[in-house]
Amino acid sequence: MPEKAAYCFGKTVQRPYEDTVARTRESLQNQGFGVLSEIDVQDKLKEKLGLDFQPYIILGACNPKLASQALSAEPNLGVLLPCNVIVYRSEEGGTRVMAMDPVAALSLVDNPEVERIAHQVRDLLSKALESI
Repeated sequence: MPEKAAYCFGKTVQRPYEDTVARTRESLQNQGFGVLSEIDVQDKLKEKLGLDFQPYIILGACNPKLASQALSAEPNLGVLLPCNVIVYRSEEGGTRVMAMDPVAALSLVDNPEVERIAHQVRDLLSKALESI
């Protein structure tokens, strides 16, 4: 599976899943992001459907300063927030960390100020993932 697509980017690390989740949280925090939401996909699929699924978590990350600027420029933008970052065990081995590409997601909004902010957010997410 590619580590970059039109809507996301990321990397595979050779670390245990739990350690990678902790490092991802720390790296996001170091770049000014807070984790607003967390979905344990493995747990939810087991609970709701009785399905066994690999360890997989969705972290809803938000940089409050940049989110505030973006929402001021485009109040309806909240439907596209926060930035999701996923961590899961890769079938090829290792643990994969992927982040949504805010430039791709926010290209739906025809607003130059939002586009500028989206590039800043992508740069910060890239730095966070690089440091994992």
